[in-house]
Amino acid sequence: MKHDVLIVEDETDIRMMIAGILEDEGYTVREAGTSEQAMDAIRKRLPGLIVLDVWLEGSSMDGIELLDLVKKDNPLLPVIVVSGHGTVETAVAAIRKGAFDYIVKPFKAEKLLVTVTRALENAKLRRENEELKGKSTEALDLIGGSPIISQIRAKISRIAPTNSRVLITGPSGTGKELIARKIHAQSGRADGPFVAVNAASMVPQRVEEELFGVVAEDGASIKTGLLERAHNGTLYIDEVADMPMETQGKLLRLLVDQRFQRIGGSERVQVDVRLVTSTSRDLEKETSMGRFRDDLYHRLNVMPLETPSLSNRREDIPALVEYFISRLSASTGLPPRQIGDDAMAALQAHDWPGNVRQLRNNVERLLILATGDPSKPITLNTLPPEVSVVRSAVEGQKDHMIALPLRDARESFERNYLKAQIQRFGGNISKTAEFVGMERSALHRKLKSLGVSGSNKGDEVKT
Repeated sequence: MKHDVLIVEDETDIRMMIAGILEDEGYTVREAGTSEQAMDAIRKRLPGLIVLDVWLEGSSMDGIELLDLVKKDNPLLPVIVVSGHGTVETAVAAIRKGAFDYIVKPFKAEKLLVTVTRALENAKLRRENEELKGKSTEALDLIGGSPIISQIRAKISRIAPTNSRVLITGPSGTGKELIARKIHAQSGRADGPFVAVNAASMVPQRVEEELFGVVAEDGASIKTGLLERAHNGTLYIDEVADMPMETQGKLLRLLVDQRFQRIGGSERVQVDVRLVTSTSRDLEKETSMGRFRDDLYHRLNVMPLETPSLSNRREDIPALVEYFISRLSASTGLPPRQIGDDAMAALQAHDWPGNVRQLRNNVERLLILATGDPSKPITLNTLPPEVSVVRSAVEGQKDHMIALPLRDARESFERNYLKAQIQRFGGNISKTAEFVGMERSALHRKLKSLGVSGSNKGDEVKT
């Protein structure tokens, strides 16, 4: 990935020398000879790194003053200060103002390149740390070996290297942001920023300010927006259907020419951003009802990718539970627990309307509420009712079944038991028959006699 570097140096020959060194290594370089030219360049687009000379003759600000102004609005922007009149006081002042490092002229090309590389790597780590602040522990990979998850992994591998826009659809809690991050990590933009935002969380009056940025009335202060911060990387907009119609139009224009204008500014900012969006709503329905722009929908939906609900990948639940127990035990200090077969079957049979997110929350609750010897597995009888709706349902049937004749009670039990097992195995009759210890044909006959559909959703039987 080409990093955008701004060189601010009043001596033309030195500026051109630095530019040549960096361009030979594949960096995209812009040049400025004065503080005024530097601010103009920043207004056009925030660079990924600044190489800044201390003494800027003929400028309204010297390098330290310019550094102070730039870092005020962009604390994560890496700045390398260079000077031919190096003193300890100047170096200390530069570092205190937020410079990454201080280089004394003359310097070797190798010294410059090593410092630039370290500055960019440090900036990337700081961005990632900022992103992780306040986030709960989530899966860093797609957990599970079901066919549907394997298909999604294959799609990500094909989609990621392209620069196409991706629209991820699926119910809430299915890991849409995780998939967006995987697409970014496997793309040619992996070294660039991944900027995530939930359109529903943005105040409607400030959506454009957050996306496009703001220029102060005096033009001296610039607050960069999400698009500019995602330059050479990926911008992920979750729940894009919640974006106001007016902002949708401006986003559409951005997709056409990759240019936008900051609020209060006159410069047109050009960026190179890959846009990945997601929604839990039906965008085709939203467009037909006039709540989402049809032209924007088609531009976002270049590469559609649908995430499955957890009920459609129940065979992944044991692997997910094991993963969450491991991660949560490490982060909370709670002792890890083994899940017994009957308790795991109950977790697999549950519908999980909140999908993977709900499963994770219930696993955390399970670790907190679980009692008994930590070395022994958690069984259905010891499973907290808050964690398993299945257990609550089974216990709720006791009073009902006690009033039935033996034959009716047995049929009621068999009917509920087989329904739960079919649901647990995602409607797969072969796997259900193998688990319950029946021939497949015998199970079909039993289901027919009990009036049970051979699928968890009443659709075609899976074999």
